[in-house]
Amino acid sequence: MDFASLMAKEIAKKEPEKEKPQKYISRREAEVQREAAYLASQKTLEEERASKAAAKRKREEDAAEEAKAREEKRRKLAEESRLRREAKQAEEERARRKRLGLPELPPPNPNSDSASKPDDSDNNSDTSDSDSPNIPDPDLKSKLRQLGHPAVLFGESHLSRLRRYRNATRPSHDLTTAGPIQTKLLPVEEKDMKVPDKIPPATEKKARKYLYRQLASYFNMILREWEAALARENNADTTAGQQAINAMTSSKENMAPLFRLFEKGELDESILEAVVEIVKAAQEKRYVDANDGYLRLSIGKAAWPIGVTMVGIHERSAREKLHNGERGHIMGSEVTRKYLQSIKRCLTFAQVRWPPEDIRQLMG
Repeated sequence: MDFASLMAKEIAKKEPEKEKPQKYISRREAEVQREAAYLASQKTLEEERASKAAAKRKREEDAAEEAKAREEKRRKLAEESRLRREAKQAEEERARRKRLGLPELPPPNPNSDSASKPDDSDNNSDTSDSDSPNIPDPDLKSKLRQLGHPAVLFGESHLSRLRRYRNATRPSHDLTTAGPIQTKLLPVEEKDMKVPDKIPPATEKKARKYLYRQLASYFNMILREWEAALARENNADTTAGQQAINAMTSSKENMAPLFRLFEKGELDESILEAVVEIVKAAQEKRYVDANDGYLRLSIGKAAWPIGVTMVGIHERSAREKLHNGERGHIMGSEVTRKYLQSIKRCLTFAQVRWPPEDIRQLMG
């Protein structure tokens, strides 16, 4: 045995023996180890929950910021759209007033709550709110009743009611009838509104003018009753109520050119004859006959092509005869078409307000 082996043997004797792994542990030690592992796992879960909550808060804050930015952008777009829409409506109102010969609207007052609605401004465009002091609403209603006007119109505000009172009390040199449609023609009593069977000849100017007064008074009476009926229903907040308001307002606007023709005595002879026929039938509560007269006036007896009239590049022979009817051209004018449709709306209301005794005379 050499020296190296002896030295290694001696050194190995002097080294402490390594601890062998413990094969068995006590229950207390096992419980301590289990508790330590449980606390470590709970700490890990708590850290994960905290990190997830922080990430969720961050996402919610980012979403809130994005929603706020979207809402601000939507508000700006809505404001821009509203301004464009108001500008377009103002331009259309100016064009309509110019076409109908109505006075221009005054510039809007930013301090007042009424950038006047079109239906309020037709009769009140030249009235300034600062011209006269305000009147309390109860006193204003009593004053309107004394003048023979409705105290409250359908969907009318206090400011619109005040303007209506000022217009009714303001002296007018041009318009003598303060009805739904103002006109220079003097009104006639309801018992005298019944039109004759035939229109007087053009040579009898006095009789013709009286006929125009009868027609204007009759249509004004229907429109006044229409306004009163809508005011009694008082359903301006509903969709049907708003549609009824729009129908009544547009009818008043569209019939204004017809009243101007009544004043000038320039209504076409064929249209005047048909309108007298319609009014005569409506006054006698023969609404089906009145509707037939309206259809003859609006559609006429022109041939209406049902099939194909042009199948190639060449025009068929006698094709021009399709449009040479008696009154097939009457709806070509936009102004004429609108006031004829307004007359039809007046007929529809009249058969509800004054129903016929014979139910067969009700229009469908």
